[in-house]
Amino acid sequence: MPDVSSFSPDADEPLHGGYTRFELELEFVQSLANPYYMNHLASQKLFQDPSFIAYLKYLQYFLRPEYTKYLSYPGPTLKALELLQQERFRQDILSPDIVGRLAEGGVLASIGGK
Repeated sequence: MPDVSSFSPDADEPLHGGYTRFELELEFVQSLANPYYMNHLASQKLFQDPSFIAYLKYLQYFLRPEYTKYLSYPGPTLKALELLQQERFRQDILSPDIVGRLAEGGVLASIGGK
């Protein structure tokens, strides 16, 4: 889990499995940068659930600099969050071709496009 030691939650904030809500949301939003994970969520039909779509919209608070600073890989994480706001992308991520292209693009970006 990323270092959130500079994040100071409310003293009365409940813990969930030993983690604050922010820490859990941070872990989840970062996992969205993995196209295989997005594909898994789509295959479970979560992207068809209006409450889950609302949750993805809520998570856009990570676009604000005071929260972006906690992301280990802000570029891919925020791009995935942006794409997931689009219904078309939420449907397209079911395609193995799309998932493969996204995964390949991430690998190429990590090695400088070589």
